[in-house]
Amino acid sequence: MTEQTLTAQQQTELEAATFRRLIAHLDERKDVQNIDLMILAGFCRNCLSKWYKASADDQGLALDLDQAREKVYGMTYEAWKNNHQTEATPEQLAAMEKANG
Repeated sequence: MTEQTLTAQQQTELEAATFRRLIAHLDERKDVQNIDLMILAGFCRNCLSKWYKASADDQGLALDLDQAREKVYGMTYEAWKNNHQTEATPEQLAAMEKANG
């Protein structure tokens, strides 16, 4: 089966499964900070949360940013920051500046 023979429903299901796998992977790698993701990939968990909310908005679904963050982070944003976020190092900040330069 090639991608061209997928139905729209099959494609949606594959994309949803891929998203769930990405979220699970990020959940397993709480040691990877958002700033590191931004430096290397140009997006982070916060970006995914905003994209999730934007998709809900596009479909006319009532979902706020905190709900979207809970979906991505697997907990409230505040809980994630308190339990897993570290202070950015000068090296990380410099790398971020360079990446955005």
